[in-house]
Amino acid sequence: MKLKATAFVIAMALGLTACGQAPTSTDATPVTATAEQIKSESEKANQMFEDMFMEGVMRSPIYQTYMAIKKDYGKWDDISEERAAEDLAIAKANLEKLKEIDVNKLDAQTKLSYQLMEQQLQDQIANYKWRYHDYPVNQMFGLHSMVPSLLINQHTISEVSDAEAYISRLSSVDTLFSELEKALNKRHEMGITPPKFVFPYVISDSENIIKGAPFEGEGDSTLLADFKRKVNALDIEETKKQALINDAKDALINVVKPAYEGLVAVLKDLESKADTKDGAWKFPDGEAFFNNALKNTTTTNMTADDIHKVGLSEVDRIHSEMRAIMKKVGFEGELQEFFEFMRTDEQFYYPTTEEGKQRYMDEAVALIDNMKSRLDELFIVKPKADMIVKAVEPFREKSAGKAFYQQPAPDGSRPGIYYANLYDMNNMPTYQMEALAYHEGIPGHHMQIAIAQELEGIPKFRKFGRYTAYIEGWGLYSEMIPKEIGLYEDPYSDFGRLAMELWRACRLVVDTGIHAKKWTREQGIAYYVNNTPNPESDAVKMVERHIVMPSQATAYKIGMLKIIELREMAKGKLGDKFSIQEFHDVVLKNGAVPLNVLEDLVNDWIVSKA
Repeated sequence: MKLKATAFVIAMALGLTACGQAPTSTDATPVTATAEQIKSESEKANQMFEDMFMEGVMRSPIYQTYMAIKKDYGKWDDISEERAAEDLAIAKANLEKLKEIDVNKLDAQTKLSYQLMEQQLQDQIANYKWRYHDYPVNQMFGLHSMVPSLLINQHTISEVSDAEAYISRLSSVDTLFSELEKALNKRHEMGITPPKFVFPYVISDSENIIKGAPFEGEGDSTLLADFKRKVNALDIEETKKQALINDAKDALINVVKPAYEGLVAVLKDLESKADTKDGAWKFPDGEAFFNNALKNTTTTNMTADDIHKVGLSEVDRIHSEMRAIMKKVGFEGELQEFFEFMRTDEQFYYPTTEEGKQRYMDEAVALIDNMKSRLDELFIVKPKADMIVKAVEPFREKSAGKAFYQQPAPDGSRPGIYYANLYDMNNMPTYQMEALAYHEGIPGHHMQIAIAQELEGIPKFRKFGRYTAYIEGWGLYSEMIPKEIGLYEDPYSDFGRLAMELWRACRLVVDTGIHAKKWTREQGIAYYVNNTPNPESDAVKMVERHIVMPSQATAYKIGMLKIIELREMAKGKLGDKFSIQEFHDVVLKNGAVPLNVLEDLVNDWIVSKA
């Protein structure tokens, strides 16, 4: 989502990856700077970075909630065009403020922070022209699903004022959605309307929020059930609990219901006008927009053609490795026949029943627990924050992705969460369970994001920063490294690892195919079905994700390939001095960075070890 409510901060708040281009390097600190001057100027710079970051946080009640800050607990963000213009002005002013810093008098870590902050601000300013080039409501994310998700998962209630803030948020959903509707209509006027397939998803998800008490239907609605559960856990008088619940019911009936009904009406109107064109090429200046998106996402200068060719090459390589596993398990036939076997054989799927779902959850937890016990073999620093496994909530499981990760609260009040979508167990083959748990949980996103949040001596904007190629490159790399310590003992599970890597290689082909080569949705689906063992339903979801999130899916494989390239380079140069634990420490101890900065950090480590 890119409703530019609070600059790059809001993208992180909504669980997306806010990505920036690689910063340019600056000259080395001259020997004329004294230790006192370096200390003084670095402290000045770090305070400035902190002030800039917190200014953005305090302009975003949503992000405050993700940060476990309760200052504006009863509010939503201002997503108006006026606020976007204000954010632009602040970014320009902050870029000017950076000139007060003498870069040549900064220590190495602060100099890196300066480069990253400068580039983030420059990107924010440059990307303002593309602020309408997205779909703010789609099947992957949007305010229609963020509102209930944040209230349920992030809005904790530990005292009466928290409950009152929850009610306040319910009571102002109409104002938030009014601005959202303006944003949708503005985009339509510009020729930026989602393809028709998007609308049934978002309309259904929106209508689901207003089913059940105090609306129509059986049982409590999703939001009322959540509010009741949290309020009933408070140590207050029953009469006060009931008063709060009654106030919530009033807000749900008088504000939330008409707000969602109004949004659905707008969406149905847009649906009647939508076309079936899928790529970003249909946007105004669509080619320039997609090239910029690729540069932001990958933090490289790779073109769409470059990325497309890498994808085709990786697909061929992984197919070869899969054929080796096919022979190992004694399957006779062609690779496509093996794919069909993996898609359809009942041994690889648990039933879509409560028992089947619970079995999957139990085994996913066991995989995570086992990996936790093996971390010393790969890492020096481990996260303090805990991580739990959770099924995607029923209100959004039909349209949500297969799996995803939610970062822990910085203050430790909320663990990291690996979400598994168990809506249809036919989409969750057991042979992919292991790699999926490693990617989303440990040693994947939880290791990386929790460690970044817990780092000391770097400013907050880096602790909570996101560079998609780094973040998702690490996630995909994390699927591979457990194999190097003896996991994936089951060859079918190892096939699942390759299947997931293959999936990401295909993403390079299909994302660029749709947005740069004018592939249709159907062409993209056919490519996945013909080249992977995943069911067609996976292919449909993935292609639809490509369509509403141009360039995002290219980050995984590009990032992974870079990390592997840097590791092999370090091994070659260091020989016996190479340590996998130290290498991983270099990758993780600076937080998220662009890929070329990661290369600089690895090169510095190599020099220090030589």
